[in-house]
Amino acid sequence: MIVKIPLAWLQLAQQKVRFLVAVAGIAFIVLLMFIQLGFQDALYSSATALHQNLKGDLFLVSSQYKALTANQSFSRNRLYQTLGFNGVESVRPIYLQFAKLKNPATGEKYSIYVIGFDPGKPVMNLPEVQNNLDILKNTGVMLFDKNSRPEFGPIAEKFEQGDTEQTIEIFPFDSLQGYRVRVGGLFGLGPSFGVDGNLIVSDSTFLKINPNTRHAENIDVGIIKLKPGFDPNQVLKNLQASLPNDVQIFTRKGFINFEKEYWAARTPIGFILNLMLTMASVVGVVIVYQILYSNIATQFIAYATLKAIGYANGYLLNVVFQQALILALLAYIPGFIFSVALYDFAMEVTKLPIIMTFNNALIVLTSTILICITSGALAINKLRSADPADIF
Repeated sequence: MIVKIPLAWLQLAQQKVRFLVAVAGIAFIVLLMFIQLGFQDALYSSATALHQNLKGDLFLVSSQYKALTANQSFSRNRLYQTLGFNGVESVRPIYLQFAKLKNPATGEKYSIYVIGFDPGKPVMNLPEVQNNLDILKNTGVMLFDKNSRPEFGPIAEKFEQGDTEQTIEIFPFDSLQGYRVRVGGLFGLGPSFGVDGNLIVSDSTFLKINPNTRHAENIDVGIIKLKPGFDPNQVLKNLQASLPNDVQIFTRKGFINFEKEYWAARTPIGFILNLMLTMASVVGVVIVYQILYSNIATQFIAYATLKAIGYANGYLLNVVFQQALILALLAYIPGFIFSVALYDFAMEVTKLPIIMTFNNALIVLTSTILICITSGALAINKLRSADPADIF
């Protein structure tokens, strides 16, 4: 039995070194696209991790609100006003602010995100937080984010080893006077591009940590829980029509999308990631074009000979597109494997949720094929000029 080997493969494999270099070059572009998409997903998922774990149907914030890490406080009375609207069952305020945590091992102070709420009115879906609500009711007790970056010291490790009497000093940014809190438990939320670590305290402890800048009547996020059967979008419209314009209201999806939009459009990191993804695609087209153009130039006599014996331009163009597809598929495999390894390494080092997803794998595969096909379309101009008369 004779196996028919495609001409496209034979031409690519004829010069093995050039073929391997070509695959390696395109694989590097695949790797770059995976890295950009991975960090972009990590940016959005980490920035909205708190949003996704809040218990509520609608969310009230200041009209000056830009992002969770650039919070603007508003009057707690505005949140309580919503109790008078049809469909609203309960409300819960949240206090948010950065403070400085003193590393117990080195004495260095690092910025940490402090989340405060009334433990009698839980606001988070995390099981580790739900199981420690009674502990939080004690003033001067905190829950520490075990997924925080390592600069805060071995707080989580010591607690897991049985040291339940750790006391950590927390400093407001406007004072050199710290407030000591005991580590009462751990939870896992993780850092983001704007937050290195998190801790959760009761609202009373939060106010003791920030005695000069925060007051009970000024909150950062108001959570609104609706009665069963009420449409969040309809209640949102009613609230927007009646409440003053010093606050804005979101559904959960709208709250998350607002945060994503901030990081994508209003921050340098969002712009840079989008720019790098675009540049990787452009560079990919250029690299693959050079590879295919060089291959056509090397095989120019062969293509002219095929034309002389009766093969039409369509057949020859199909050979080039087949080469583009072969390069795309062969380069994607090592690019994908190296990306998975780099994702694991980057997630371990940064503590960010850099995870390979099916969507990203499909997006990069499709993009790689499109890049190679586009390059093939640009390179075939050389092939159209292949004239048998130039040879014979």
